[in-house]
Amino acid sequence: MNLKPILVRLQNAIGRDDLIEQMVLIPVPETPVSAQAQSAKSINLIVGYNSSPNSHTALDIALLMAHQTRLATKAQVTVQVVYVIEGKQNRYRADILQREKFVTQGVTEQNSPYSSTSFSLREFDTGVTTQPKPQDNAAHSQEILVDKFAQAECILRQASCLAAEWKSSFKAHLRFGCIAKELRKVVTSEAANLLLLGCNSVNHPIVQQLGDNFPCSVLGIPNFVNEKHI
Repeated sequence: MNLKPILVRLQNAIGRDDLIEQMVLIPVPETPVSAQAQSAKSINLIVGYNSSPNSHTALDIALLMAHQTRLATKAQVTVQVVYVIEGKQNRYRADILQREKFVTQGVTEQNSPYSSTSFSLREFDTGVTTQPKPQDNAAHSQEILVDKFAQAECILRQASCLAAEWKSSFKAHLRFGCIAKELRKVVTSEAANLLLLGCNSVNHPIVQQLGDNFPCSVLGIPNFVNEKHI
């Protein structure tokens, strides 16, 4: 996919002429993974999304790009969001999944083939200095994981609502593990044409972890967004 027409249309829409310089964090690879998708006249835009203001902006930009591309090319454009729960594998995953429904049915159906094999938890400082019993640790870990899934469902629902406002074809992925690794897996499995992130520098840790041989072009948000000029 030729990236320049998409950015030119975006520039015209928001009245800027410097988006290519500001937004391209990783350029188009010599042999993009999306070659098959291009020949089939379908375009996949992936957004790393966690509901933060910057990732919200990245999703807005992706939805605008998708809308403009559909109008200009009549191609089928799908916007996909990827939310990654970071951390180490949790041994209570199977037991919890049998008892709880954390993700909407639509998201579950779309993402079950792509979900990572390990669920994960963040470490939280509870402010308690005494050492809890092992069974207390297990119960607390389960509570944290339940909260993480509830948060993930909320975030993916929010993204779905935004896509619905634009009448966009939409797909959500809930992944577990390292953000950069999971983004690469989704980009590869979905033959993505573009990855959009809520950062604006090649020095951002996630961009650095993606590496130079990433299978598609990576865009960030323009610097002037934080200056509230958009």
